[in-house]
Amino acid sequence: MPSFQETVTVLGLLLMLGALVSGLARRSVLSLAAMFVLAGFVLGNGGLEVIDFRARSGFVTDLAFAALIVILFRDGLEVESEMLQRAWHLPLRKLVLAMPLTTIIVAAATRVLIGLSWTESFLLGALLAPTDPVLTSSIVTNSRVPRLIRHSLNLESGLNDGLALPAVLTFLAALSADSGHFVWWRFVLQDVGLGFLFGLACGWVASLLMPRSGSGGLTRSIPAHQKSLFALGVAFATYGVTVLSPKGNGFIAVFVAAIVLSVRRPDVRAHFERNSEELVEIVKLGIFLVFGSLLTLHAFTREGWAAIALVAVTFLLARPLAVWLALAGTRTDAATRLFMGWFGPKGVASMTFSLIVLDRNIANGVRIFDLTALVVFCSIVVHGITDTPGARWIAARAERNPP
Repeated sequence: MPSFQETVTVLGLLLMLGALVSGLARRSVLSLAAMFVLAGFVLGNGGLEVIDFRARSGFVTDLAFAALIVILFRDGLEVESEMLQRAWHLPLRKLVLAMPLTTIIVAAATRVLIGLSWTESFLLGALLAPTDPVLTSSIVTNSRVPRLIRHSLNLESGLNDGLALPAVLTFLAALSADSGHFVWWRFVLQDVGLGFLFGLACGWVASLLMPRSGSGGLTRSIPAHQKSLFALGVAFATYGVTVLSPKGNGFIAVFVAAIVLSVRRPDVRAHFERNSEELVEIVKLGIFLVFGSLLTLHAFTREGWAAIALVAVTFLLARPLAVWLALAGTRTDAATRLFMGWFGPKGVASMTFSLIVLDRNIANGVRIFDLTALVVFCSIVVHGITDTPGARWIAARAERNPP
């Protein structure tokens, strides 16, 4: 592990540089996320080794989990109650149909191109099925992008991280030697069901605990930034309570709790949005820096051109085709389907779950981790440089053709 002094020096310098070039990045195809990943790659294990994190270390896994909690909670607060009531069918179709289809297509490509077993191939497909809430944030927070697209991508990216975890753990259990007593359907029901229930309960309780504006002097005595900290505390407490016995899906719980809190207490949501932007940005860029430092050229080139072909299938076939089929019969036009099919980036969730795979010491676990890392790295770069022009294109198209 790198020293604390080295890490904060690198992070501080990169944050300064990122702030200085942020204006340029906003007007061009540059992406701060891609810049931090590339900086981590150059300075980490694959380059100068100034920072030297280890993928199997508890620190890296804990940092990735903390980043997911903060980002999922922020995205859950972005869900609008009006759109939740009127436009839930598109994200539901993508979660129920597009995610399994993406898993199947990626698994089939992995079996043919890489030669992993079917169970290992489906594990990789499950790792690469969820979209990343970090890399879609520039889309879902852009007010010029049509609300339907923003809402659909936000709900999908918030929920599919948690929904992918049961599949990942199920395939992992099937590959483990001690999987004889594992009942997959019972695990999925407990994991997903308890995640939703705990999320609903924690969000509801939190909305009652914070005094409302008409509660006399008590609410006026709570500073705005403390209300923001209260919301952040809800995120971490919800995750912790949910994953304790009986274990539920903490990621689903955090996202659902944020939606409940957003709908019932828009005042708390507004305080969090005003006071947490810097925190979320630091968490996001920090995790990309650490992720970049884990990458090596050897891991990227181990599978040769077959791995590059797998990346192409994942980006150009699996996700676009799955979304197109999932949205068949809806009123969405071709441009909307293509846009949402392209913006299915892979990021923090895929890497976090692949770290779990690496920690289990299963056969071919390192190969699966390396393939996941390659896809995520390419996604961060490719989707990172296309999100700004993509958002401009779909916004301009919507303005020319209003509904």
